Amino acid sequence: MPSDLYQKTLDYIYGFVNFETLPTARDATHFDLRRMYELLAALGNPQQVAKSVHIAGTKGKGSTSAMISSVLSTAGYRTGLYTSPHLSDLRERIQIDGRMISRTALIRLARELKPVFGQLDARAAYGKLTTFEVLTALAFAYFARRQADFQVLEVGLGGRLDATNVIIPEVSVITAISLDHTEVLGNTLEAIAGEKAGIIKPGVPVAVSPQSPEVTAVFETVARKNQSRIVKVGTDVTWRSLGCYLGGQRFQVKGLLGEYKLEIPLLGQHQLENAANAVAALELLKQKGYRISPENIADGLKRVRWPGRFEILSRQPLVVADGAHNRESARRLRESLEQYFCRQSEKPGGNGLYRYKKSVLVMGASLDKDVDGIISELGGHFDRVIVTGSRHPRAMSPEKLKAKFAGHGIKVEIAADVPEALKLATVEKNNLVCVTGSLFVVGEARDAQ
Repeated sequence: MPSDLYQKTLDYIYGFVNFETLPTARDATHFDLRRMYELLAALGNPQQVAKSVHIAGTKGKGSTSAMISSVLSTAGYRTGLYTSPHLSDLRERIQIDGRMISRTALIRLARELKPVFGQLDARAAYGKLTTFEVLTALAFAYFARRQADFQVLEVGLGGRLDATNVIIPEVSVITAISLDHTEVLGNTLEAIAGEKAGIIKPGVPVAVSPQSPEVTAVFETVARKNQSRIVKVGTDVTWRSLGCYLGGQRFQVKGLLGEYKLEIPLLGQHQLENAANAVAALELLKQKGYRISPENIADGLKRVRWPGRFEILSRQPLVVADGAHNRESARRLRESLEQYFCRQSEKPGGNGLYRYKKSVLVMGASLDKDVDGIISELGGHFDRVIVTGSRHPRAMSPEKLKAKFAGHGIKVEIAADVPEALKLATVEKNNLVCVTGSLFVVGEARDAQ
């Protein structure tokens, strides 16, 4: 298929109301699940074909989705994976057994479903369709037509009103909760937890990452009302590290059904928490009768790929890219950097996987993020800071980001775009370079390497 036809397909998909690119604020009134139910009914309810695993959370839901999907594929199930956002290519969002939907398949599917999209959008009984709703419908249709056994669905925003929340899953999963998207989800942890808990369905078990007491209380209340079994990582399922190396880490999980010695090609202490949550969800599936062996779990986790999350892009200098975009994820990023790497002038601490001369922060951010929170966690811990902006419409300008750093008493350099920022940051080969603040910045950094 000609590339211009593919670009026209992308333009068509992005032509719907797209909250991912609109700089204007959103609130809950923009989201109405009746619109999604009406659309899927017109398509023959493809969301009901495959068995579902539904995953919500502020941090780690994409990584956890990828882990569960990888294990299910390894166990012999044809497994669809739907995630957002993408780093470089829209097709990253829709995969089966680790392979993105092809350009040809996306073009044909969008063309076939276009009359239905057009009819519902014109009628607008419950408001105009959004790009995310169209993509979600395309994913459901693709998985159904390819006869997927499972579909692992990452919530786009929140949970209760998210376009993915139109299924009865075999198991629900909730990862770590922190303040994010407060204009839509609420400005307290309890309010955000209430939105995430919207994916807990009657009688469907739910696996939950370690949470603060107030968040745990919300999940327990909702699970009790729905008569849903809740499995808590950190108490019911535990883990401990067995060591790490630049390419990943080894660890042990004590699960509901046994103990596992595991390995993942992902760094970051938080990824062990995500992996333990994935194991809990997979064990819940096994208890329902699905064929998932300890070997499947070990092999699937070892094969998982999830770019842009504490990902090492190069080793001379060491360039680490991480999509941290709020205070809590920035704190976890800083702790991971301190755990794994140290200065040449210091006695190696932690694991001492890499010793660097100087540290350089390359940061870009979106307008709607807690930039001050990110700066407070990262800004004062680097020898040099370079601010930049992605090509995304919601990207904060480098000048505005510079002013934010100035408010914290930190001097920075400005780079017009991500490739220029990387060029400036990687002049010296013995340094540590951290690229963060936005998945869009990370995606452009990966493309530039």
